[in-house]
Amino acid sequence: MPANKTLRILSWNVNGLRAVIKKGFREFLLEYKPDILGLQETKAHEEQVVASLKDLPDGYWTFCSGERKGYSGTAIYSPEKPVSTACDLGLPETDGEGRVVRADFADFILFNVYFPNGKSREERLRYKMNFYEAFQTMCVKLVAEGKNVIVCGDVNTAHREIDLARPKENRKVSGFLPEECAWMDRFLAAGFHDVFREQNPDLKDQYTWWDQVSRARDRNVGWRIDYFFVSAGLLPRVKKAYILPEVLGSDHCPVGIDLVV
Repeated sequence: MPANKTLRILSWNVNGLRAVIKKGFREFLLEYKPDILGLQETKAHEEQVVASLKDLPDGYWTFCSGERKGYSGTAIYSPEKPVSTACDLGLPETDGEGRVVRADFADFILFNVYFPNGKSREERLRYKMNFYEAFQTMCVKLVAEGKNVIVCGDVNTAHREIDLARPKENRKVSGFLPEECAWMDRFLAAGFHDVFREQNPDLKDQYTWWDQVSRARDRNVGWRIDYFFVSAGLLPRVKKAYILPEVLGSDHCPVGIDLVV
């Protein structure tokens, strides 16, 4: 990539790629022109959307699909081809559900991640916590090797009370449990930065997910559970971190950073 360029990197849980393609996804790409886009909860294998992708702006797609059709899944899109991409990260905690796709670019590694939801049962909460720990171990190892790391995606946890509209009512709900928030503390303490919150420490009512059943988006009763984390070496190069609540089509909205490369 050319020197002194600003990259727009966006991340969006689309809650079904086939569905969002019918809800203005092409117009979203044309308007916001991401240099890199990470998608979560695609719920699709590449062969299920390949025909629809032909109608989108040209670019390179990498899909990481789960074994169960219509469930989970991640993808990365970029007009410029990454140096390399991978789905099989060698972590048992990520196998089979298509939750992590990695793209290596000239001077950083991007992980696009759909972290597990722990609400359904105790077993899934343990899976979520094990996933968190294994993923952190891998990221810390890469940084120790001198790599710059960006993590984007649906983390499925709101970190602080400022990050959800009703913290007291949800303290015993997965997504805001003490042990989940404690992992966020450990991940940041390990050298990663929640760039949106660091740039906007006191900005309230900034959410990225709203419950569809209760039409919570109409009242902005939401959760900030979609994040960009960057390793310390990249922090000075993040010009801006932002949320795009005006973008519809999913129960999540996109989040993004502008990064100098």
